[in-house]
Amino acid sequence: MSQFWGKLERVDFDFKFRTGAWKHLSHEAYGKSDGVAILLYNKTSKKVVLSKQFRIPVYIAGVSEGFSIEVCGGALDAGESPETCVIREAREELGYDVSNLKALGTVFLSPGIVRERVHLFIGTYTDSDRTGRGGGLDIENEEIEVLEMSFEDALKMVEKGDIIDARTIMLLQYVQINGLLNG
Repeated sequence: MSQFWGKLERVDFDFKFRTGAWKHLSHEAYGKSDGVAILLYNKTSKKVVLSKQFRIPVYIAGVSEGFSIEVCGGALDAGESPETCVIREAREELGYDVSNLKALGTVFLSPGIVRERVHLFIGTYTDSDRTGRGGGLDIENEEIEVLEMSFEDALKMVEKGDIIDARTIMLLQYVQINGLLNG
């Protein structure tokens, strides 16, 4: 059992199949607290704010030297609401104060093994909402590059495989499908 970052749990249980047969099964689930993710977009400039940071699973997979371009996100602290968490994370990681949030729902990104639920948000921003440099917290060993880019460039990065994070792809596609940056 691992308890370094999250907790790896073995769960033994009896499962009834559609045939009526029962079988004793064992599975593992990994995770810690639930998380949040937010895509900030600017209606006037048609830009989005993303981040670039080193991710060990991406590195182990041999992809892009371990760097991932993604939306802002993080883990909920004990007793913290998803809204409070996403506002805190946007300030720490991106340097933006966010007040115009829209909750889109909660998803499991890998329900076969990871028990973390991610609360997805979008929010608008303007240049005046930038209150700091972002970049993450030294105490959390974060080194985050803040990327402001055109929405179209972000979509092209998904097409080319430069953006591989599922949360980011889902949120960019939400903005695209709903025409939030059209016109």
